[in-house]
Formats: sequence, C-alpha cells, structure tokens
Amino acid sequence: MIESLLIANRGEIACRIIRTARALGIRTVAVYSDADANALHVRQADEAVHIGASPARESYLVGDRIIAAAKQTGAEAIHPGYGFLSENADFAQAVLDAGLIWVGPNPDSIRAMGLKDAAKQRMIAAGVPVTPGYLGEDQSPERLKDEADSIGYPVLIKAVAGGGGKGMRRVDTAAEFADALVSCQREAASSFGNTDVLIEKYILSPRHIEVQVFGDSHGNVVHLFERDCSLQRRHQKVIEEAPAPGMDEATREAICAAAVKAAKAVDYIGAGTIEFIADASEGLRADRIWFMEMNTRLQVEHPVTEEITGQDLVEWQLRVASSEPLPKRQDELAIDGWAMEARLYAEDPAKGFLPSIGTLERFDLGATARVDTGVEQDAEISPFYDPMIAKVIAWGEDRETAREALADALDGAVVWPVRSNAGFLVEALDHPDFVAGTLDTGLIAREGDALMPPTHPTEEALAEAAGALVCADPIAGFRLNAAPRRSATFLLDGEPVEVELDGQAGTMPPFEDVLISEAGQTWQLKPWRASGVAAGAAADGAILSPMPGRIIAVDVAAGDAVTKGQKLVTLEAMKMEHSLTAPFDGIVADLNAIEGGQVTEGTMLVRIEKDS
Repeated sequence: MIESLLIANRGEIACRIIRTARALGIRTVAVYSDADANALHVRQADEAVHIGASPARESYLVGDRIIAAAKQTGAEAIHPGYGFLSENADFAQAVLDAGLIWVGPNPDSIRAMGLKDAAKQRMIAAGVPVTPGYLGEDQSPERLKDEADSIGYPVLIKAVAGGGGKGMRRVDTAAEFADALVSCQREAASSFGNTDVLIEKYILSPRHIEVQVFGDSHGNVVHLFERDCSLQRRHQKVIEEAPAPGMDEATREAICAAAVKAAKAVDYIGAGTIEFIADASEGLRADRIWFMEMNTRLQVEHPVTEEITGQDLVEWQLRVASSEPLPKRQDELAIDGWAMEARLYAEDPAKGFLPSIGTLERFDLGATARVDTGVEQDAEISPFYDPMIAKVIAWGEDRETAREALADALDGAVVWPVRSNAGFLVEALDHPDFVAGTLDTGLIAREGDALMPPTHPTEEALAEAAGALVCADPIAGFRLNAAPRRSATFLLDGEPVEVELDGQAGTMPPFEDVLISEAGQTWQLKPWRASGVAAGAAADGAILSPMPGRIIAVDVAAGDAVTKGQKLVTLEAMKMEHSLTAPFDGIVADLNAIEGGQVTEGTMLVRIEKDS
C-alpha cells in the first residue's frame, strides 16, 4: 500500500481524500495557493506546501510545482482529485516520469477519452451506441453550421476537450448558431486551451445517466451501477441520485454492460465514469440510451454510489494504484437503498445565481446527513475557484425517504453572510416532477421562477426572531413605549420591515442582530436605526460589476448606440462567464471596461444615457 500521498487539489475533494488516506494510515501532503493558506485541507493534511499565487493557472494548474512539492516532501504518489489537472494526460505522464505513482488511469487512456470526438469514434468501433452528430476535423464555421443544419435543430455544440458544463451551448435555430459557436469556442479556449468542437443532436426529453466503472492493473473491470444526474442548471449538475428512477433491471444490465465495454476498450485502470444520454420520452429504454463521454477521474457525485454500495471509492483508487486487485468482484456488488446528493454553492439565486464571496461568519449544515466540505465557519470564500462549498448526501431505504432526508437537511442550513443555493435546492427537491421521478435535464430551465426560494421569511419566523431581539433590560438603545406595542420596525437584510410583536414590550438593543433560517434561506434581522439604512443604488444607466472578476470581452465602444438587452461586457469569475447588458436603449456615455482587466465588485464599467 502507498505510504505517503500528495493531493494535487483543494477544498472538498482534498479533505475527502485526506479522510480515507488517514483511515488507511497514509501520510498526506497538501498543496495550497495564497488564497488557501488557511484552508481546511491545509490544516487537515500532515504536511503542506505553498505552490503559488491565488489564480489556479499560477498554482493548482502548474504541474511542475506540484511534482516538485511531492519530491520535496518524499510523497510516493499524487492523487489529482477532480478538476484542475485530473484529466491532463501530459501531467499524468510527467508524474510517472518523475518516478511517482499516479492515482488515476494510464495517460494513454486519458488521451483516448479526453477528446470527445476521438472518444466517440473509439466507442463506435467498440460497438457502444453513440448520439448522432458531427465529429469531423473540419472546424470552419461554415462546415460546422452546415452539419448543424443537416442534423436538424436543436443541436448541442460541445468543446471536444470540455467538461463540467464548460464549452457547451444549445442552439435552437440556424440564426443563433454563429454567435453560440463563438461563445462556446471562447469559453473552451479559456478553460481547456482547445477551441475544437463537435455537434450533437439535442435530445428533447433527455435524462443524464452515468455508470461508475473501475478497472485494475490485473485486467479486471467492474461497474458499481448507475447514477442519475438529470437535474441540471446550465449543464451543471445540481442534484444527483443513485440508482436512477424508473430504471428496470433489463435496461440497467444493458447500460452497465455498455459502460464496462467502453472501459475495456481503452484498457482502463482506476475510477472512471461513462456518461450516457437517454431519450426519456417513453421512459428509460436500452435502445434509447447513447454514450456521451467518459470522465477519466473520480466524479463529484461519487458519494451516492458509495452510499448505495457500501464501498469507499477513494480507498479503491489507492488500492488499485498500489497494484492491488479490485476489492470486489462484480457478483459481490449490489444496490442497497437510495442516495441523493445536492451541491451547495456560494451563489445568490435572487441575483441570477451570481457567485457570492466573503467570510462564512455562520456555517452550519447540521448533523442529519453526510456533509463533504472543504470549508468551515469563519472560512473565506474567494473569487478564484469553483463556488461549490459543500455536498450534502442523504441515504434512505427508498427514494422518497432519501429525498425527504436531503430536503430536511438543506431546510435547516445556515450560511451567512455568504449567500447559498440551499433554498433553491429545497424547492427543486419538492417540485412535483422531481418527487415523481419524471425529471429531465430541462426541468430547471422550464420551471424558472417556480423554483426560486422565498425572498422573505414567513411572518411566524419574523415574529419569533423579532421577539428574540426585544428584551426587558433597559440598556442603551431605545425603549419601546410603556404600553405594550403590537409592532416595531426592524431591518431585514438592510431593508425596513414592520413586525408584529404580539404585545411584547421591552428594550431593543441597537447593535444586536439575529439570523433567521427557514427553507434553506438565511436572513439577518436587526433593530431599526436611521444610520443603518443602506446607500442607494448606482445612478440610472450605470452598469456595475456584480462581483470581482476579469473582463474577457468588451462588445461596445464609447459613443455607440445600444438597444435594451444588448451585450456590453462579459465578465469571468469563479470559472463562469457573466454577460452584462444594456438596461434600455441609449448611448454608451462612459466606458471604463478594458478587456483583460481585473475589477472589484461595484466598479462602474459602462454608463448608458437614454436617447434624447
């Protein structure tokens, strides 16, 4: 067994790997950037090495520094986690060339499945069904458009080196294709350094089904059954579950056998996931499920597979990397119960899911469900990395039990003042289509506002919180009238609100506050003070940066005439693109945005004046 392990990652997955390594008696080495100097994974590891500045391209994506850190600390092996360099074949090869153990598949397997077009061609040769589409080398816009027209809309443009929802665009009409292609290629270049794309037929009732596979160096390959990852927002998985609802045994046998065949076609070793798309218009059927891609790494959603099989997949990875055979044969693996996982993000649903950064002054996810996280209370959420702060996983004897357990755990989540999507997750879990298991990847996009969490707490929660702020001790502040008052004014997240107090009287201290947690949402309630009223919004027509980030595109110039909704500036933050648009028809009066420039939250980027 490996005795010492460097983890070439951060956050939740680094902490997850450390947990298993510690249980196996393996010494762990963490690496960290400037932003992560005080991070949880750094403090949990036996040793930690600083590898660079906060941006990932200057730290976690610099393979030479990671290998040097392994040698410096005497680590035998490197585990890449997911994301960053986990599917970089050149890095894997460099690790092996340095005389270290790579906890992952062979570089050749990564290369074989790393480019979506080549992977599909290999799967066709292996007899694995694939989605209809264009995989050609001709990447001219004209050829790609012609192929899309031939396939028939809607189509999906996908970066061949893509993953995690990046470099992917749905196109519904021929008129939209050119702009979508440019946007997709730009994001692909930024995220993967490769602008090549493929075109796929977009399935109108799609389910995202994936199969966990595992291979060892002794020629054994098994599957650990399927997961359903259909609940997605902008191609990013939101809630995953195992097994897949509506999956009968015959279809399960067919899809899992195809996954094993796919893994064997590339001599796969280690943990991998074969992703399929299913046309669920008539339920799940073996003849309507097609290969999409393979992820040659451990998946974010691996805990749901662990929960239904009773296996520790990180332990499997470390044993396989130590040249041991797989811990279980196929006939020793079975499904027990149901599991669901929700991805808790630092983002604000009320502001279009913009990432939220800052200090986690309060962070409490309770103890009723499994929580995999890389942060704790008082941790700093920075703008440099993916906004996922935790995964909440619940198990039950059946799907409804697991769903209720997960909803209950998220319902009581306390995250403050950083915003989270916990309330949105609760709404999604309670949606009738999700409850019935009749979901598809378009559910969130279709439902829109119906899945938005409440913007205010209930009157009962407000009254209870207000009561906690009103005390009988007449210290500094202002005293309520001697006669009992039925209501008082408070500040709810900075906005005045009148709250019924059920006749309570007492003193309202001016500097105390209380947090209200309800339905996954957290609000702050403070006593009213005139000086506490927030400043007004920016002047009419001023386009402000909603968060810290880097400007990657400026689509207008000073003096340009613009129309309402026209794209002005594109900002990149926390690995996502955010387009800022004109609020009304007018003229670009001021332009302070420079392509490539870094901006802070609240920076005025563009000012639009209405046409006179």
